[in-house]
Amino acid sequence: QVQLVESGGGLVQPGGSLRLSCVASRSISSFNAMGWYRLAPGKERELVATIALGGVSTYSDSVKGRFTISRDTFKNTVYLQMNSLKPEDTAVYYCNGQVPSLGRYWGQGTQVTVSS
Repeated sequence: QVQLVESGGGLVQPGGSLRLSCVASRSISSFNAMGWYRLAPGKERELVATIALGGVSTYSDSVKGRFTISRDTFKNTVYLQMNSLKPEDTAVYYCNGQVPSLGRYWGQGTQVTVSS
């Protein structure tokens, strides 16, 4: 069983920053890719950022230049640094990872609310 546990969400004012963390129950080097998704009320799930095993990262156009995905293999943790936050970034953020031959796994989600 693979577990992903997110943390770091909260309430922040527009223009502020948050850093989300996703701790995996196994080495993140065993994942061929990890990423962050978000789900806002009334909207479809959106892929926000991904980081591949080789370290290549991708971002949705809506967050490019503001968000940064990174990882710490010693801590089995993937991060999402979110800067210049906007009200439209309000959503539940989910960590996701895929382990070859085992499947795809999701965290429980962490709420991010951007409001003044």
